[in-house]
Order: sequence, then structure tokens, then C-alpha cells
Amino acid sequence: MQIPNKYEAQQVENKWYDYWMKHNYFHSTPDEREPYTIVIPPPNVTGVLHMGHMLNNTIQDVLIRRARLLGKNACWVPGTDHASIATEAKVVARLKEQGIDKNDLSRDEFLKHAWDWTHEYGGVILEQLKKLGCSCDWDRTKFTMDDDMSEAVIKVFVDLYNKGLIYRGFRMVNWDPEAKTTLSDEEVIHVEKQGLLYYLNYKIEDGEDTLTIATTRPETIFGDTAICINPNDERFTHLKGKKAIVPICGRVIPIIEDEYVDLEFGTGCLKVTPAHDENDKVLGDKHNLEVIDIFNDDASLNAYGLHYEGQDRFEVRKAISKELEAAGILIKTETHTNKVGTSERTKAVIEPKLSDQWFLKMEDLAKPAIEAVLGEDAEINLFPKKFENTYRHWMENVRDWNISRQLLWGQQIPAFYYGEGKDDFVVAETIEKAVELAKAKTKNQELTANSLKQETDALDTWFSSWLWPMSVFDGIRNPENEEINYYYPTNDLVTGPDILFFWVARMIVAGYEYKDARPFENVYLTGLVRDKQRRKMSKSLGNSPDALKLIEQYSADGVRVGLLLSSAAGNDLMFDEALCQQGKGFGNKIWNAFNLTNLWEISESIEQPESSRIALQWYESKFQQTLLDIEDHFSKYRLSDALMAIYKLIYDDFCGWLLEIVKPAYQQPIDAQTYNKVMKCFEDNLKILHPFMPFLTEDIWQYINERSPEEALIISKWPEAKPINKELITQFDFASEVISGIRTIRKEKNIAFKDAISFSVINNESVSKEFDAVIAKLGNLEVINYVNETVDGALTFRVKSNEYFIPMEGSIDVEAEITKLTEELKYTEGFLKSVQKKLSNERFVAGAPEKVIALERNKEADALAKIETLKASLSSLN
Repeated sequence: MQIPNKYEAQQVENKWYDYWMKHNYFHSTPDEREPYTIVIPPPNVTGVLHMGHMLNNTIQDVLIRRARLLGKNACWVPGTDHASIATEAKVVARLKEQGIDKNDLSRDEFLKHAWDWTHEYGGVILEQLKKLGCSCDWDRTKFTMDDDMSEAVIKVFVDLYNKGLIYRGFRMVNWDPEAKTTLSDEEVIHVEKQGLLYYLNYKIEDGEDTLTIATTRPETIFGDTAICINPNDERFTHLKGKKAIVPICGRVIPIIEDEYVDLEFGTGCLKVTPAHDENDKVLGDKHNLEVIDIFNDDASLNAYGLHYEGQDRFEVRKAISKELEAAGILIKTETHTNKVGTSERTKAVIEPKLSDQWFLKMEDLAKPAIEAVLGEDAEINLFPKKFENTYRHWMENVRDWNISRQLLWGQQIPAFYYGEGKDDFVVAETIEKAVELAKAKTKNQELTANSLKQETDALDTWFSSWLWPMSVFDGIRNPENEEINYYYPTNDLVTGPDILFFWVARMIVAGYEYKDARPFENVYLTGLVRDKQRRKMSKSLGNSPDALKLIEQYSADGVRVGLLLSSAAGNDLMFDEALCQQGKGFGNKIWNAFNLTNLWEISESIEQPESSRIALQWYESKFQQTLLDIEDHFSKYRLSDALMAIYKLIYDDFCGWLLEIVKPAYQQPIDAQTYNKVMKCFEDNLKILHPFMPFLTEDIWQYINERSPEEALIISKWPEAKPINKELITQFDFASEVISGIRTIRKEKNIAFKDAISFSVINNESVSKEFDAVIAKLGNLEVINYVNETVDGALTFRVKSNEYFIPMEGSIDVEAEITKLTEELKYTEGFLKSVQKKLSNERFVAGAPEKVIALERNKEADALAKIETLKASLSSLN
């Protein structure tokens, strides 16, 4: 088989991905094997591959590929999320380009456009994941708006409503004026912004007195329905029982008393706007105040805003401050920093708004989910554990979940109205069932489907995705089907900490409510991908590289290695393209190593050299030690550490040492026994590296031998654990230091490697002679003599207390060498003196950090060892 000299990643990646797909290696069906299941965090159907997706899905692919090699029935379910707000915004924007206003369309007409858009763009990100090498079971691809998935969502809504857990209430909600929908508390990001505090004078009715209030939002004065003072504030005793006049609109409002008012903040007088502030709403309810909503859905002012009607709230703020100043009402302004609620999706500033919405009671539902993660018998593990505190904070302070959205794209809430009263509705999975329920409730047998009007709101997207681990296996509609019983609970969930509450906690809640079981065993929370300046990668900052271009430039394997090398467990990763280059370079190193072995001529007749025999024994133990290490790293989700252990094993131990030891002399054959064992080691290396670098490893695997589809690397067997000879590893480590010492002297003294040299050892450490053959080969030694005393006229170096001597034999100028060593000794003794002076300074030792002291002591020890070696070398030369 002709093997290319150069590894061509793009050709190889397409070839092997197609091969894997053709032979259905990614597909899983229930059988007698132990299942290993991952459900993908479904990316938005609007999405394209970014660095966060790259990291998250690389980790999942590593876990799923390793599970396959371990002989488990590996099932990775892919899919996308319909992302109500983001997708509807994209569709509205496209309609606008076509001159179509969303408001002119019926629900069905708009949904047709939304489905057209989804069919056109919805699969983009999944196709991009294939370029990364993701081995998802593509036959199982799900979309949260698929008919069966939607049916499950509606079924759960009806069930929770019938249990008394879903209710409709008129509440203060978070309103996104750009998306024109309500948001849950978790979808609001509080951003610190600098604004102004406006001091306004309100006149007191029937007199000349005034009072001053301080507000950050002067445009909301049109919604004022009271002024509140603290009853204990002596400054305003004279205002009790009086009324104030709202500037501009002239509305007369009561002055009320409540200890809620902070005596220290602002002026001590608080304007109360119950329609536009949650705390004001509480005051309004308590004091039975009028509620005046001054905003339209797009946050422009309505008719209550008088001459500002139809204008944007922020434009009104500028204009009204000028009007108030001109009228002598605005006394002063001060800079003021506060946290402003913004929409996670649209970045619009949130408006508190009173609205009829649907809510899910969370307090009792949350209890099993708290115990599952934080209880004494916890059965769900968070990695890293530090996120348990975040989880506890969210779940122990959970609020009712606002699950309705004023959107068309999403599952339409299955509530059907038959009258105008507050409770004139029924909840049912179908219109037919709704008619029957309405007839029973009203005693009106004349009702028909045309008599009912369905709720126009859609459900929050998270209300769909919280069922994901169950609904992808049809576990809601058919709770005892074969697949849900086999694949559920799933094993690992890999996601970002930013959706720990949005999604992870809610899936746990749903799992205990509908399966009475955890949805997954382990949750690995990845860090955020940041640039070298620690900034979060984003399109707006322009610091996020194009994921597909990275793959094109560095190969999919190279990018996977680059991401994982920079990703310590659960911590934010500082992404650096240089690591992708390192990954690509690692791939080239392995390819070149394979090419080297392919060039060797193999002989069945020659005996195995002693150096090869012992080196192979050492490498097998080294491999087994690394296998143990990476098993430990995987158990703790330290994938970066696992990869680094494999990297060092292959790069340093296999390529750097083993291949050098067994390599035959120029134009000489290698014995068959050594070659076969080396290739077995190579194959084991490919197996443990395959989850990280699937394309390169499969390619080399298939070149080593012609394989049938049943023998592909992707479905081969993970190497078996065997006994480890730790003594052999220790002995080799010592031998490698000796070899490095020989090579250093050859380089420094310009002794050509082709020239064989004799070598003497004073074996003070009683080191085994097991690796002498390796030392002799890699040091090109004629002989190794074990002696009891110093060899005169020789170059010397030490490894621990062992002394090694290389005879001069006229290869260097002895006088020049003595001069050089004398100067080096003098410098080192001066350096030692300065270090010891520092260490003898009590103030320095008492005040310096431990690390600094340790560093100085290491310098002292190194200098002492070097002085001893230099003196030994000089002694042998004199």
C-alpha cells in the first residue's frame, strides 16, 4: 500500500467521516451491552459553529468515542432548539426585507415563513459539527418543534396544570420591548451602567409647599400614583395626609406612609409607579393605589404620556428633562451608577410590566432536584464541585417560572377560552378534548370548536428543552418504551455553567417529576472560551476566529487538540491559535513516525538486540502507567490532563526514545520480533489517542494493516490493563539521564556521534545494568567499564552519586579545557556565595514568600552539585 509522505488532513477527514457514516458506526440500538448515553445541548436552530460549540462538542465526542472503544453501546443524540426569540427575530427581519409586516400575517402564515427559514438554515450547525469529527447518531437527530416533541411538551403542560402546578396570573414581569415578549428572571442580565439621578420638585395641593423626589427615570412620572414617605422621618411630618401634584400631567396623588422608604437614599421621598416597578407594585397593592401603565409594547409612551405619545422612552427622558428644567421643576442632576436589567437575547433594556401570564409553581418541584445534587445521598455529580454553591443559590431561592411568551414561533399554550371571564377557559391537549371539557364546565352542550379561542401565547423555549433527555427517546408520550428504559438515565451531560439553572436544573426537576429518576449521572461544566487578554470571545469584539477556517488551516484533529490543551477542567480557557498549530505539529510528528517504521526492511532471520528487548519491556510498563493515569483523569473529567499524558507518552517516550532505541542501523533491517512489537505499541497508542484525534489515528490504523469494516479503529477495543514494572520505569529514567549527559558532552566538546567512545562508571547508586545496552547504543559507546576510582584524563559528569567518565584521547585541547572549567568553577562559586549570603539574611528569610525561599534553596543545591562535578572534571584532567 502506497503511503503518502505528507499527511493531507482535508482529504483524510472527508474520507474517513464518509467511511464511518457509510458503515453506521455512530448508530445505536438497544442490545445486551451496557449503554453509554449523551444528549447534546441542542444549539439554536439559528446558530453557526462558534468556539464554545467547538469546545463543548469536542469534549462530548472524546467521551463518546472512548465509550465505544470500552465496548459500551454508545449513543450520542444530536438535535437543535427552536429558540423562540432568536428565530422569530430572524424571520421578522427577513419578512421586513421582503416588505412584509409580521402583524399583517395570520399565525399560520407566519409559521409557514418560520418553517421555510428553519428548513433552509436549521441544519447548518449540525453539518458543521461533522467537520469537527462529531460522531453523533445522526439517525436520531431531533428538533424541539418536531411533532412528537411538541406533543410531549403539550402533554406535560396539561399534566402540570391538572396537578395545580400551572396557573394564570396578573403579575409584574420582565418585558423585552424589542422582542415584544415577557422573559423569565433568568433571561435578564443585570448590567452596571452609569446614568443620572434627577431631582424633581412636586407641588403640594392647596398651598405653596413642595417636596423633592430623586428618580433615575423622569419619563415615568406619567405613571405616578402616590408619593411615599417614611412615617419615622421627622422632615416630612408636615406632609402627612396631604396630596401632591404630578408635574406636567397635573394628576393629584396621595402622600402615603410606609417604612419601606429608605431614610438615607435620595431625598427620603419616593415616587410610586406601580405599573413599572416591582417594589412599587407591592406598595401599590398594600395601599390600594391606582395602576397606570404608560408604555406601549415597544416601550414608546402611550396616551398617558400626553404630548410624548408614540415617542421612545429614552428620547422622552432627554426631552422631558429639558421641559422640567425649563419649568423650574428639575432642580439638579447627579451621576448615578446602577444595575440595569437587559434582555439576554436582544440586549434591550427590560421594562417591568404588569401582564397576564402563565406560571409554573417551582418550590415543591425543586425539592427532589436539590436533594439529587446536594443531599447526603446525592446521585448527580457536578464537575467542578465549585458549581454546587451556584446551584444551591438558584434552587433554594427559586421563584415561580414564567413560562408564557408573546411569540408565534413555539408550542402554542393549550388553553382554550369560551368566555370573557378570568376563569373562562379549559386546558386540554386537543381542541376536541377542550370542547368536551368546556361543555362539562359550562353545562352548554351547544359549544363547538368554533366557540373556543386558543391562547395566543407560546411556551418558553426552555419549557421544551427541559424535557430533552426524556423526549428524545419518546419517554413522555410512551413512558415505558424500550428506548427510554434502556438509554435513560443518560450518563454524562457536557454544557456551559451559564445555563446551569436555565437548563440543567430544570432537566433535573423534570426527570424526577416524570421518571422519578435523575436525567444524567454527571454534569461537566466547561469554562468559557476567552482570548489571550481574558476577554470572552464574541462577534461584537471581533476576537472569535472562524471555526471552519481554523479546521481548514490546522485540521480538525489539530483544533481539537488545541482546544483541549488550553482547557483545564471547568475553568475558562485562554484560547491561543498557537495551540492548534501545536496540535497540527503533533499530528505531523506521529505521521512521520509511522513513515519511519514503514521504511524499515524487516528480517525474520536476525535476533532481537538486547537494547530493543529491554526498551520494549520498559515502554509496555510506561504505557500501562499512562493508561492508569488517563483513567484517573477521565474519572475526574480532566480531559486536558488526559490528553497531555497521552501527548507526552507518544511524543517523548514513543517517538523520542523507543523508536530511537529500536531503529536499525543505516541500510540494515530490523528484526521481525521487534518490529511486530513496536507496531503493536503503535496500535495501542492510536487507540488511546483516537478519541482526541479521530481522523489521523483511523488513517494510520488502516495503513498499518488492511482491515475489514469490522476491524476499524473506531470500534476496536481499548487496551487492556496489565501489570506495571515500576522498577523498570525508574531504571529507564536514570538511564535516560545518563544518555543525556553523554550527548551533552559530545555536543559541547564536538565529539562526532559516529565516533564510538569508551565509557567508565563508578556505580555508587548500585544501578542495575539492565539498560546498559540502551545506553551503549544511544551514546555510541564501545564499552561500558565499571570502575572503583576516578579515571584520569577524562571528561566527567554525575547522575545522583554515580560518576561517569569519557576519556579525552586527544579529542580536545586539555589546557584549554582546564582553563574553561576553572573559569566556570570560579563563576559558580561566586554565584553560590551570593545565594548563601541571601539565605543567611534573617530579614530576607522571614519576609520572603515560601516559593521564593524554595527557589533560592534550589539554586544553592544546583550550584553545590555543579561545583562538585567541575572539581571532579578538573581533578581528572590534572
